[in-house]
Amino acid sequence: MIRSMWFRLLIASALAGVAPFNAPATLFAQSSTSLSGGQPPSLVTSGQGEAKVTPDRVSVLVNVQTRAPTAAAAASSNAERTKAVLDVLGRLGLPKDQLSTEGYSAYPEMSYDRVGGTPKVIGYVVTNSVRAESKRIEQAGAIIDAALGAGANLINSLSFYASSIDEPRRQAIALAVSSAHADAEAMAQAAGGRLGALLELSTQGPTAPPRPMFDMAARGKTTMAEQTPINPGQQTVNVFVTARWTFVPRE
Repeated sequence: MIRSMWFRLLIASALAGVAPFNAPATLFAQSSTSLSGGQPPSLVTSGQGEAKVTPDRVSVLVNVQTRAPTAAAAASSNAERTKAVLDVLGRLGLPKDQLSTEGYSAYPEMSYDRVGGTPKVIGYVVTNSVRAESKRIEQAGAIIDAALGAGANLINSLSFYASSIDEPRRQAIALAVSSAHADAEAMAQAAGGRLGALLELSTQGPTAPPRPMFDMAARGKTTMAEQTPINPGQQTVNVFVTARWTFVPRE
């Protein structure tokens, strides 16, 4: 009775479909006599592959923040400094389509004389966020230095990314499939049979270039003796695959 119940549970699992992706390896031991068409037993494995990619793009988020007694004065000062930042970045060779406004805010600065007291407006803060992107990653340090020198006072983030990951992604897929196949063969042998034909194969992984963000939080400086050193390094492309194979039992 217990043996019969266990066998029915295995058959129900096989009919439910492919095992969840987070299961590294699964064997479906279904009976050929209990299913119409005599479907053979199958097993499911997953594999992971990774490949390195060298970034060829850089993106810098620059903030220009100003304070003044009135909102109009803070906005006017901010506009002047932001224009200076955009002009100097343009002189670095960045076209207008690689310079974009990411955000703009204006808010009052409040002062509290005592706990529970009435807040008092002491000024206004205006922030303009500009994103500068370049196809020359060696410009990263020059962009930061030029922006800070022209009036920017905060570098919010710096990111390097690859414009295309097609080739490294395919390399990672090949490694992932190889890993899944090796696991499938090991499972089949351990279960007393051999690995049959591949039935299904699916992949999960990055379809867009990896773009890690680095919080710079660099404040503006009045003078710069030398260019800020920046090293983009390499990035990793990860791919996961899930495969279902036919399991051939021992005769």
